[in-house]
Amino acid sequence: MPNHSQTHLNPRSPLVLDTRELPRRPGAMRTVSRVAPAPADLGLELIGVPEGADLVLELRMESVSEGVLVSGSVTGPVTGECGRCLRPISDSVAVTIQELYAYEHSATDETTDEDEVGRLQGDLIDLEPVLRDAVVLALPTNPLCRDDCPGLCTECGMPWDELPADHSHQQVDPRWAALTQLSRKEE
Repeated sequence: MPNHSQTHLNPRSPLVLDTRELPRRPGAMRTVSRVAPAPADLGLELIGVPEGADLVLELRMESVSEGVLVSGSVTGPVTGECGRCLRPISDSVAVTIQELYAYEHSATDETTDEDEVGRLQGDLIDLEPVLRDAVVLALPTNPLCRDDCPGLCTECGMPWDELPADHSHQQVDPRWAALTQLSRKEE
């Protein structure tokens, strides 16, 4: 669940929505299209959205009896490294978000826990927690540069697809080396 802790929101922040122009009657709707810089640490250990990268937000704010329902899509670039061969990965992520932000002193205050539903702070909505949850959950925990990535040789650390087909680190015990040579003569 998103963390909706009460902190002072900056209405000029690109991830903060101002609902003053949205009438507080059920059915009223406004669309929001904007490009916002990605916040820091938006991702996992091996892959994530670079800080400051452009996130494209296509959102709809709808008044409902208990608050404002925000839904829409967020797209942006992701970078990281392959979990098998450690090569760089560049891709994009597209997620949908939907979150209810309850009005202060609404019936939702009595019927839900504080972190169960988002809360408007005055007329402002903080999108960062729901955006962070959606993007991080959409990212692969073990990203791959391609589905059939063979990974690295455990002995020399080179990518398997850059090594010759007969690549081997097999060490022959010198005591058995003469037998190995005999078997080669028979072939």
